[in-house]
Amino acid sequence: MSKLKNQAELLKEALRVGMIYAEKRGVAKFDKTDSAKDKIEYVYRLLAHDKLIQPLAKAQLDVPHMKHKLAMWISKQLPEGHELLK
Repeated sequence: MSKLKNQAELLKEALRVGMIYAEKRGVAKFDKTDSAKDKIEYVYRLLAHDKLIQPLAKAQLDVPHMKHKLAMWISKQLPEGHELLK
């Protein structure tokens, strides 16, 4: 797993978009008191369940790999030339 350029910013954007997706779908409501780890796990599992991302192998099912997977997902969703992709 190689770290992406701007991975922290991509992860932040992936969480923002993923949380909006979950709330619009009516399956979650996030609070400011929810930990980043919980948000990452929930958004990852929701996207994997909805088949928007390919699930990780069981041996790789940990927070660092979930972060990377979410960053990869959002990098493919952003339009070409977006500032986070530079």
